[in-house]
Amino acid sequence: FIDFIFLPPLLIWIDKMKKTSLSTAMMMISLLFVAITSLIFNPQPALASAQKGIEIAEETARRDNGFGDFSVEGQMILKNKAGKESVRKFTTSTLENPDPNEGDKSVIVFSEPRDVKGTALLTHTKIEPEDDSQWIFLPAIKRTKRISSSNRTGKFVSSEFSYEDLGSEEVEDNEHIWLADMPCPTDESLTCAQVESRPKNARSGYSKRVSYTDLDEYRVHKIEFYNRRGDLEKVLIFEDYSQYLAQYWRSHKMIMENIQTGKSTKLNWGEYSFRKGLTEQDFTPQALERSSR
Repeated sequence: FIDFIFLPPLLIWIDKMKKTSLSTAMMMISLLFVAITSLIFNPQPALASAQKGIEIAEETARRDNGFGDFSVEGQMILKNKAGKESVRKFTTSTLENPDPNEGDKSVIVFSEPRDVKGTALLTHTKIEPEDDSQWIFLPAIKRTKRISSSNRTGKFVSSEFSYEDLGSEEVEDNEHIWLADMPCPTDESLTCAQVESRPKNARSGYSKRVSYTDLDEYRVHKIEFYNRRGDLEKVLIFEDYSQYLAQYWRSHKMIMENIQTGKSTKLNWGEYSFRKGLTEQDFTPQALERSSR
């Protein structure tokens, strides 16, 4: 491979050196040697950026390991382009999966208003190459339906969050590339790593996501979502972080803005309750109807 790349140019240089002075020829040979040595022995920036990107993603995940389970009440505020708002209330619970080859499990149950009361979504996050498994209970028809892989890009209860956005973040689901270190977008006193994550799943609704994670506590402050065409579609901002159990950081306010439509969805979270003793039986399709009562 080295011969194929460098031999033809070297032969051209040798032919030229026959017509130049000895000193010029020696200088040309020295420059060629430096260039070849640099290409062979210096790490390529792309490889170094990929390694750093993976390290940041892994450290972010590592710091959140071991929480067990939690539940929290939330408020969802949907705002249209004209500024009109509608408010919904819900409870969400998450069960950490100790198996490193499996993702977490979560359930969301709406309590208000009447038109969505009892609607419940169950997510079993999978690690690539498997698709996440999701089920939704619809009280109007009293049925639990499975969300197909092709529908994961759809809007969840008309919000700016897609079904795909609601699974836990798994490092292996994406290729991660570090882009730069810069002041955090929500707090310029902190330094954030800007990391581009490209989904391995060809059915993802995104071509990439760009996240901003502070290098003090590895909290995500902002995520930019790019659609399959490569256009910026949505921006998610994380604010008002609190620490639980002296380790686990949780944002109490998330704002997802759709750049293309002008619509937004705000999530306000209450106090998190950790290690409530939730089990696998609380996160089954059969349990969805019970949890929505």
